[in-house]
Amino acid sequence: MANNKLAIIGGSGLYDIDEFKKREFLKLETPWGKPSDAILKTKFNDKEIFFLPRHGRGHAISPSKINFRANIDALKQLGVTDIVSVSAVGSLKEDLPPGKFVIVDQFIDRTFARTKTFFDDEIVAHVSMAHPTSNGLMNACEDAIKKSNIDYQRNGTYVVMEGPQFSTLAESNLYRSWKADVIGMTNMPEAKLAREAEIRYASVSMVTDFDCWHPDHENVDVQQVIKVLLGNAEKAKKMIKNIIDNFESHIDPKDPTNNCLDVAIITAPEKRTQRTIDKLKTVAGRVLIK
Repeated sequence: MANNKLAIIGGSGLYDIDEFKKREFLKLETPWGKPSDAILKTKFNDKEIFFLPRHGRGHAISPSKINFRANIDALKQLGVTDIVSVSAVGSLKEDLPPGKFVIVDQFIDRTFARTKTFFDDEIVAHVSMAHPTSNGLMNACEDAIKKSNIDYQRNGTYVVMEGPQFSTLAESNLYRSWKADVIGMTNMPEAKLAREAEIRYASVSMVTDFDCWHPDHENVDVQQVIKVLLGNAEKAKKMIKNIIDNFESHIDPKDPTNNCLDVAIITAPEKRTQRTIDKLKTVAGRVLIK
């Protein structure tokens, strides 16, 4: 089996797990700048694992200011092949109450202030995002959630808003009319960049509130979100340990993410400058450097 490596992107509290005894924080540089924070390298049951706090430790980075490109490039430098995103979301459906987990399989990207590709300078690529998450990794997440006795839903559409403000009532009702399931601020362009870097990606969303559409519940606020997150912290940690244990057994060797750049780069070879090839060597060196 190939040397598969898993990274968890989420809140810094997720790696506060007693079994993670040996810890090393790695400070990496990328052509896109610095990632959100130092990346934790640790082991669980002899398996190497990486954790990256998306907003930095202490939650100091606004969603629009996250350096998503640097985050994905840094993980790719470390040999990461699989990413599981864990994030807080609002519910857009009655049957997704606070405390429930959703294994997301689709996104609606409503962000507008973020750079969304590695390929925006001299070399152009168009990867397929028809199925933005990896089915095998989703299976691993589902298996781990079941073992952790967590109430969950398999499959769901995540509306990614720009933020940092929460939705207006009109927006919340609009997204409900689209039949979306949850709403948050973080999984895009993260999922798109992971695909461009040929890293398999799955998203587990933890419902913390009903956004602002539900007539019987108060409008979302930060204190409400934190309260529910703290209540789910131990469940999330148990889920993560189970994912680490089982993710390799669910990997699909035919996952289209594995070699999606083979049919994505459209720029003629003679137009590709060495400067840009060097910049892209971590995420796309497999196809650009012969």
